[in-house]
Amino acid sequence: MSEQNYDLIVIGAGPGGYVAAIRAAQLGMKVACIDATRGKADGKMALGGTCLNVGCIPSKALLDSSRQFHNLTHMFGDHGISAKDAKIDVGTMIGRKDKIVKQFNGGVAQLFKANKVTAIHGHATLHKDRKVTVKDFDGKESSYTATNIILASGSVPIELPFARFDGKHVVDNEGALDFDEVPKRFGVIGAGVIGLELGSVWKRLGSEVTILEALPDFLAAADADIAKAAQREFKKQGLNIHLGAKVTKVEVKKKEVHVTYEDGKGEQSVVVDKLLVSVGRRAFTKDLLADDCGVKLTDRGMIEVDDHCHTGVDGVWAIGDCVRGPMLAHKASEEGIAVAEMIAGLPGHIDFNTVPWVIYTEPEVAWVGRTEKQCKDEGIPYKTGSFPFAAIGRAVAMNETAGMVKVIAHAETDRILGMHLCGANVSELVHEGVVAMEFKGSAEDLARICHAHPTLSEAVHEAALAVDKRAIHKAN
Repeated sequence: MSEQNYDLIVIGAGPGGYVAAIRAAQLGMKVACIDATRGKADGKMALGGTCLNVGCIPSKALLDSSRQFHNLTHMFGDHGISAKDAKIDVGTMIGRKDKIVKQFNGGVAQLFKANKVTAIHGHATLHKDRKVTVKDFDGKESSYTATNIILASGSVPIELPFARFDGKHVVDNEGALDFDEVPKRFGVIGAGVIGLELGSVWKRLGSEVTILEALPDFLAAADADIAKAAQREFKKQGLNIHLGAKVTKVEVKKKEVHVTYEDGKGEQSVVVDKLLVSVGRRAFTKDLLADDCGVKLTDRGMIEVDDHCHTGVDGVWAIGDCVRGPMLAHKASEEGIAVAEMIAGLPGHIDFNTVPWVIYTEPEVAWVGRTEKQCKDEGIPYKTGSFPFAAIGRAVAMNETAGMVKVIAHAETDRILGMHLCGANVSELVHEGVVAMEFKGSAEDLARICHAHPTLSEAVHEAALAVDKRAIHKAN
């Protein structure tokens, strides 16, 4: 079996892998990218990984479709707009989502072609001396070698032993993106990003949604004030969220899913038509590493790397969901660029402290940096300023008054430690905090920047002013 040699082989074509491949090609390397994902309709190579095929992009497509329908049936009346007997065609909605995914699959393929990146379809296994074998879907095996290898194999949903995915009644995020009709009763295990987003989609379209979260606190990773504001809005929307609810049993009986859980009141049960299990994700390393490759896994099953994403094996790197750090598409992309540049002899670095988090519900939730609790736990002296969207002219004009912006700054240096937001379009506004923190900016810096009026960004300006108790449009 003849071997083809490359300067770099990337295993995985998700947002970490394909970006790393393109950047390396820009830097003059001969690059191949190997991926096993198959298109939903044609079974052909579908570049983009989980994020593009069954994650970030398709979920946002459904979130937007469901938002349009919800606004038409619940909010347009406030604007004097009426529509009778509005209906949602789920098939058309899913078809639109699939079309968007395929469009971006083709976009990544075109970028590979333009940058002369070789795309190889099949499952890759890394062996010693940076040899990679690839088995295609016909069982044919080919072999490649490279000076450098980047492992970007991504992650897969965690499956509960008592709630196995059947693709029909008990589903993962992929299954919840492909229902052929609106389930009358939709259950979700896990009130994290995926659970809240997909719960929101089907709630807007008419489902009765029940979310069971084992932890006692809602959105424990977010700042407590923001989590409280978000929880209040979700409750108004009719999302039935049970905290401290530990699921113990799941049974499918006559096309219904019977879920048993325990909470402070004892054993409880709920019956739903579809159940989404979204309790987290784990690194995907199945058949990725041959015994002789030298790459090690952590006790959590992630690929072991140092601060520069190097595995300790000469020329072998790993990025994205399969290594430590947040499982976020944009984190994976930045790691991919950093590693490609380090391989080329350039400096490469990513600061995990300024990686933004976003939940695309309505209102959206976003944050960057430390929470108030983290500052307390770390003994960091801090001060805060917050401002509600209800006092922002643009938000009121848009009928999007829910939520707030909160800025946390160091009590002595005034340097911004974190920014936390809940409200319309905060997925975009959070980057004011990201940029300010990257440049070691202070709350005073944000407070002195002129923000256009009327805009939603004025809430950021006012929150920064409020850090020193000088917000203009609220009592300090």
